[in-house]
Amino acid sequence: MFRYTKLTLVREIGVVLAALVMLSPFYILIATALKPRQALLTTPAISWPETPTFDAFREVMGEAGSSGVWQGLMNSLIITVGAVAGLVAIGSITAYVLARKLSKVSNVVYALVIAGIVVPPQLGLIPIYTSARSLGLIGSQWGMIVLYIGMIMPLSIFLYAGFVRAIPREYEEAATIDGASKFKVFTRVIFPLLAPATGTVAIMTGLVIWNDFFNALIFLQGTDAATLPVFMYGFVGSLTSRWDLIFAVVIISMIPILTFYLFAQKKFIQGFAGGIKS
Repeated sequence: MFRYTKLTLVREIGVVLAALVMLSPFYILIATALKPRQALLTTPAISWPETPTFDAFREVMGEAGSSGVWQGLMNSLIITVGAVAGLVAIGSITAYVLARKLSKVSNVVYALVIAGIVVPPQLGLIPIYTSARSLGLIGSQWGMIVLYIGMIMPLSIFLYAGFVRAIPREYEEAATIDGASKFKVFTRVIFPLLAPATGTVAIMTGLVIWNDFFNALIFLQGTDAATLPVFMYGFVGSLTSRWDLIFAVVIISMIPILTFYLFAQKKFIQGFAGGIKS
């Protein structure tokens, strides 16, 4: 029987205080984006604006941002969706093969894949940039999709491999007896069972790609394929920075990824909780 004690009250107060601390950056983000321009320099960042205004949002989405925010938003969507689709498709089938082929070769390949998670991708930035330039992938959406798939593929394979090992082989044997080919066994039996892993991979890699600034700045700056973080960088000046516009773009960039998380959070939580039950 549950009893409400003083210790319970202390824990609840601690949880509320921790929640307020974690939500404070979002409060400052929204408050700054809603402040009039003249109030940015005369009021503390933590103060709520006396007369909230959406001028910053209208400016970045209107005349000043019509060719930047919308284009950057579409570029980010195309690159993120394309890269995540490639990571899910290639990562799942690669992890399935490596997890089911119990041989020295598959073990060595899997070890190399795991090593790819540890090695910082910035170490190979110069040869990657040189190769991408020779292939004509600099400044294009397809080039960034290929780049992100190659950089994040080890994480995708690692997440999928753990789930594949948890799937009993009896499912595959039953499908094979019924006459299904190996490809149908994977697409009709195995891949649907990997839905929790797919949700985890999609959210984790999608967040990395959507918020990536460094690689997008190196490969896309000054091109029509620039993503939203690169466009946001344009509001940061050497002398003055338009923080109201920057924070307005940050809020706009958060909406698509938060919407996707709300729809996929069930699979994401299942992915961390174990996901598959035989």
